[in-house]
Amino acid sequence: MLFICYPRCTTCKKAQKWLDDNGFQYELRDIKENNPTYEELKTWYAKSGLPLKKFFNTSGLLYKSMELKDKLPTMTEDEQLKLLSTDGMLVKRPILVNEDTVLVGFKEADWEKQK
Repeated sequence: MLFICYPRCTTCKKAQKWLDDNGFQYELRDIKENNPTYEELKTWYAKSGLPLKKFFNTSGLLYKSMELKDKLPTMTEDEQLKLLSTDGMLVKRPILVNEDTVLVGFKEADWEKQK
């Protein structure tokens, strides 16, 4: 299981505590130091069943400064995936990846299903 987070993010800290409290074994990856690649994002997006917009950190400073709210609707999925792969701070976190599931953001009820 891969747990991708930003260590200074309070939601990521809450998710990591939940993983630890529930005895999960995982590999931790700092999204800022080691941002997801285009291929990883493409695979995770397909596996998640989520709309691609859910992978964007819409409350992030970078998202806002790049005015992505207005630009995303005119971009192709491929262009959006390439953009996401340029900077981990554009990506919503935490992300939990296992063999057949990808969870984006921390909703405890969804994470409970991983037990």
